[in-house]
Amino acid sequence: MRVLVLGYMVRGPLGGVAWHHLQYVLGLRELGHEVYFFEDSDDFESCYDPVQGETIADPSFGIEFARSAFARVGLSECWAYYDAHTQTWLGPCARRALELCRTADVCLNVSGVNPLRDWLLEVPVRVLIDTDPAFTQIRHLSDAAAMKAALRHNAFFSFGENIGAADCSIPDDGLTWQATRQPVALDAWPVTRGPRDGTFSTIMQWESYPERRYDGRVYGMKSLSFPPYFDLPRRLEARFEIALGSDCAPRDRLREFGWIVGDPYEASRDPWVYQRFIQRSKAEFSVAKQGYVATACGWFSDRSASYLASGRPVVTQETGFSRWLKAEGGVVAFRSPDEAIAAIEDVCQDYERHCRCAREVVEEFFDARLVLPSLLDRAVAAARAGVPGA
Repeated sequence: MRVLVLGYMVRGPLGGVAWHHLQYVLGLRELGHEVYFFEDSDDFESCYDPVQGETIADPSFGIEFARSAFARVGLSECWAYYDAHTQTWLGPCARRALELCRTADVCLNVSGVNPLRDWLLEVPVRVLIDTDPAFTQIRHLSDAAAMKAALRHNAFFSFGENIGAADCSIPDDGLTWQATRQPVALDAWPVTRGPRDGTFSTIMQWESYPERRYDGRVYGMKSLSFPPYFDLPRRLEARFEIALGSDCAPRDRLREFGWIVGDPYEASRDPWVYQRFIQRSKAEFSVAKQGYVATACGWFSDRSASYLASGRPVVTQETGFSRWLKAEGGVVAFRSPDEAIAAIEDVCQDYERHCRCAREVVEEFFDARLVLPSLLDRAVAAARAGVPGA
């Protein structure tokens, strides 16, 4: 099929963001599809320049970032960017963009960060992929414009894999959501030997955006999840490292407790710097957004999947993902500081086994050759069935 992946790379020129979308493009190409990456500026100043630390309308920095990233993976001719401020298409597919939209079979709107303009409504299968469960549904319930934009799609998938289950409390926005997860293009993620003296690391935002309130409940960020774990470096011999974003993050306090706190841009200035940051780590330690934890939505991080693909164990906060991700090692979930300590000690004591299991987990659950065919088959069926938004 001819597939358009709608994503966020020109506007979010950072390594982890890029990999999140490149995995879809690489995976679809490997499956034999004709695939293109399209991005839309939207109608506001949306282009982040990480060097200046500003969000502006000028896409120049992101265009060069995207050009370099796609060339590095052998996809230099497969992308385009629509700049609504100048009403022009940029990138190697600029002249063909409207024709490709008219003749595409599927568009995958990853994270829902691109508006479906009229030329995309001609695509018969229009898939909204929710990578921020609970928060996406609350936005639809509280913002009529957001719901109207969602209804331009005709197939709906969520990283909240427990959505619809009795013990999952994601608010019901009335859309017919199905479960999906991050695909990993395994050939792009070689296994390397894990350093026993490396750090338990992660890259994170303290607050991605303000907490949400809906129906009397608070749905918070990692800033609400993290405080019980401040003193882990004092309680363990392991070393802990965070490449930490957000101006409000308590960097000095974290350092006082023994955390190594770094600049997230230095860890993710391009996809391969980001990959090397993971490879030089011993394992990942990470909390999840409090909203994911509170709803037991089953979300699992695309970043954590990249650690696993590199053969790095992941110790991460339980969001209900253990309901579907059954692993004997490689991934260890925790619900409390004591469980986190036990998990970290287990990884340190049986490190080689956890490293082997990490790659096995990603091969079983996140291989793009398994995730993407399932997504496409179910999306085509949903569009043909005429779900809400068709």
